[in-house]
Amino acid sequence: MERERRRSFVAGAADVGPILLGILPFALIAGVAAVEAGMTGIQAVAMSVFVFAGASQLAAIELIEQNAHALVIVGTVAAINLRLVMYSASIAPYLRSVSGRERLTLAYFLTDQVYAVSVTRFEGEEGTSRVWYFLGAGLPLWVVWVAGTWIGVVLGAGIPDGLSLDFAVPLTFIALLVPNLSDRPSVIAAAAASIAAVAGAGLPYNLGLIVGAVAGVATGVVAGAVE
Repeated sequence: MERERRRSFVAGAADVGPILLGILPFALIAGVAAVEAGMTGIQAVAMSVFVFAGASQLAAIELIEQNAHALVIVGTVAAINLRLVMYSASIAPYLRSVSGRERLTLAYFLTDQVYAVSVTRFEGEEGTSRVWYFLGAGLPLWVVWVAGTWIGVVLGAGIPDGLSLDFAVPLTFIALLVPNLSDRPSVIAAAAASIAAVAGAGLPYNLGLIVGAVAGVATGVVAGAVE
């Protein structure tokens, strides 16, 4: 049993390994952007530890820098992280025998990348020690994300005040978005979200971002249903 757990953990780490090369630059940007937004190093690293959700962290940092209302920040983060509820529902059937305490631990490590490698593995192998595989994929990702954020904080603290990195967060979102525009509904959703966000740019408390998110989700659902 112990050998199987170790083997599953190593398999999870091996499968997520190539993805870590792409995660590190985003973690660095999160750390640098946090410093640019006026956050302390402790606050930036704590956000990565407790939130552990790259897209929503970057969005929150951007809104913090723009002095957005706290409710707007919380609402934006919640909207972005709604996809994790769908991931949880999708992967739950593979973890029926797992205890409640273990599920809470796995929920903490649930990310886009961990979900992708885990659900593929679970569908293909019945004998996998699923909890340990999931942890094997999640723990290295967590370490790289938190360590990368800390390194970004250190780098950001040494950047001259005249050198602004405000462009980093939007560029990161573009890099995350473009590879996922693989079908018509996703393209339509992205276009609708962009148009709505630009149209709502003048709204108070940066509500344009939430308007864009809602418009994108609603349009994507309708486009997917029609297709």
